[in-house]
Amino acid sequence: MEISSVDVQAIRDVIEQQIQAFLADDPVAAFAQAAPGIQMQFGTAENFVRMVEAAYPPVYRPRSVVFEQLHTIEGLPAQQVMIMDCNGDLIRATYMMQQQQPMGNWKIAGCYLTPIGYED
Repeated sequence: MEISSVDVQAIRDVIEQQIQAFLADDPVAAFAQAAPGIQMQFGTAENFVRMVEAAYPPVYRPRSVVFEQLHTIEGLPAQQVMIMDCNGDLIRATYMMQQQQPMGNWKIAGCYLTPIGYED
């Protein structure tokens, strides 16, 4: 799948909007960035945000965020984001993205967290 520079920026914008919505305690705005399958799974913005707060605290309250490379995993764009959590630990969040038709908007279809270890 070829991803244009316009799409790369649109993907980053969606992720940034969701993170900013979490930081602003705006569940509706955060939920709006999720793909329809995620929205169906959780039903309400409040249910979705409670899950993120419990299962993905670095995403819910990041101390800093740095966008890394965009990859393709099983045909879907996967945006990697380096997150520093409130304790100063580094976590790589891999956001799986879906393009919604017919408008072509990008939405977040999943997120996987990988702790980044330090080697001596």
